[in-house]
Amino acid sequence: QVQLVESGGDLVQPGGSLRLSCAASGFTLDYYAIGWFRRVPGKEREALSCISRTTDTTYYADSVKGRFTISSDNDNNTVYLQMNSLKPEDTAVYYCAAVESAYCSLVLRYDYWGQGTRVTVSS
Repeated sequence: QVQLVESGGDLVQPGGSLRLSCAASGFTLDYYAIGWFRRVPGKEREALSCISRTTDTTYYADSVKGRFTISSDNDNNTVYLQMNSLKPEDTAVYYCAAVESAYCSLVLRYDYWGQGTRVTVSS
């Protein structure tokens, strides 16, 4: 069974940092693209970043480019999202998702989703 479990969400002050983790089970990261998304109530889900280890490619949305970094540890089947210089508008529930793909794209139709981890940026 394919499962994705996010962790690392917390309350953090503006300008602070968090590292989110996405632990994958039931499949190997070698042949999948993994994406990070976020959702705010009343707004559309926003694609943030993705990674494909098969082609060693990453992609970032303009809203997080230069602040967020995606990485993976294939030995532990875990994908990370390092978030720096956090802003109040980054407050959201963050999700990771997976799709069998040799390349990374934010517009891929992701098949598997985690339950999300909540990030709150506030003083």
